[in-house]
Amino acid sequence: MDTEIRVKVPREKISFLTKIIEGYDHLGVVSTLDPQRGLVTVRVTPDTAAEVRAILAGLPFVEPGEA
Repeated sequence: MDTEIRVKVPREKISFLTKIIEGYDHLGVVSTLDPQRGLVTVRVTPDTAAEVRAILAGLPFVEPGEA
């Protein structure tokens, strides 16, 4: 299973996404890959990947990222 989940969000939502993921203790760490395009990665463990994917899927401003 992947340990990184890449997603795309509007630039102005990067900080908001970071706060959401940080609010769920120990699920993942958000890093910005390209702030201009809104590309971010969420680093997860195999144990937390499914839960983080479910959280991301429930956020209307999150799109699948580039590989």
